[in-house]
Amino acid sequence: MDFDEKPSFVLGGNAMMVKLSRFSWSPLILIILLALLSFQITSKAVYPVKIAFNSSTSKDDIMADSRTCVGFFGELPERKAVLSIRDFGGVGDGKTSNTEAFRKAMRYVQRFGERGGAQLNVPEGRWVTGSFNLTSNFTLFLEEGAVILGSQDPKEWPIIEPLPSYGRGRERLGGRHISLIHGDGLTNVVITGNNGTIDGQGKMWWELWWNRTLEHTRGHLVELMNSQDILISNLTFLNSPFWTIHPIYCSNLVVKDMTILAPLNAPNTDGIDPDSSTNVCIEDCYIESGDDLVAVKSGWDQYGIKMARPSSNIIIRRVSGTTPTCSGVGIGSEMSGGVHNVTIEDLHVWDSAAGVRIKTDKGRGGYIANITISNITMERVKIPIRFSSGSNDHPDERWDPKAVPVVKGSFYQ
Repeated sequence: MDFDEKPSFVLGGNAMMVKLSRFSWSPLILIILLALLSFQITSKAVYPVKIAFNSSTSKDDIMADSRTCVGFFGELPERKAVLSIRDFGGVGDGKTSNTEAFRKAMRYVQRFGERGGAQLNVPEGRWVTGSFNLTSNFTLFLEEGAVILGSQDPKEWPIIEPLPSYGRGRERLGGRHISLIHGDGLTNVVITGNNGTIDGQGKMWWELWWNRTLEHTRGHLVELMNSQDILISNLTFLNSPFWTIHPIYCSNLVVKDMTILAPLNAPNTDGIDPDSSTNVCIEDCYIESGDDLVAVKSGWDQYGIKMARPSSNIIIRRVSGTTPTCSGVGIGSEMSGGVHNVTIEDLHVWDSAAGVRIKTDKGRGGYIANITISNITMERVKIPIRFSSGSNDHPDERWDPKAVPVVKGSFYQ
């Protein structure tokens, strides 16, 4: 459906208030027909299963307040060892490289993993660094006025193997640049602070993309793989080179009280992209980006189909922001492992192309099922809820044109 002017929408309760001008129907592909045939109106929200983040949090604690995910994680763990990046030679002058300081710190704190864990404080200052890897039972804490700055040397963002559910880098063949803050196979990790900032300084990477001189897929600001019991909260993330927060193959994750900002023309700077992950809560976040504010994914074509790792049990609540060319919440188009049990509520989107967009392509396979949407406020949004194809891109020539995705069970309350 194409609209000649941008309407203002308020979706809530059992009513939809809308002011529209003339519209025209566009040709619908098979995927959209399947989606529309399954779209339903219900007075009952279907909530994902809620899982406690630690053994001391009871089911009663979790269900006491269904409007917040704070009970998912419980109280912040008290770490046995508390250290400062200055203890490892860090200099917060905005010029000195602290890559080795952060890497040295992370090697050191690993010894506390089974001895009460560790916290690394980043004091006020501007701390330039390349990529570093987190460890389990660990808290990264940015104090007020602390700013971590992504290095402008691409060599400090090393090349790593492509993700198995993508088969190659998302933008280029072969490997991909590691994220600024990275972790693989971790448990009990907190990234938080007193509203400190992590700035990826992504302009260098965007220019490589714009100039078509990018050799490997850009890195994320934060990527956690194969990890569980994760909290990211109370920080500002700026100018990611690529997707900002990318949890993949993760479970039990909360992203809460975050501000995520990138220029509105910055390419592919999605805010939060849970990917082949389960039991995820995203709430009370403000996002401005050059792509979807939140995008739920689960692998790309035959690689995602083979891995069959769905994204499921995801709550997206009280997220607000703007993206001029994309959507408040996108599902897909990389969804070949399947997506199910997603609750989207209390979303506020303005000056954007779509409120919620469910997108996929021939060759993706997989499924999108049991999506619940309620209480969405939209201002000057072109299309409120959109079912469409994606960009029709594929990892290689081995994709299967007969792998048609299935979309069913979408609920609007």
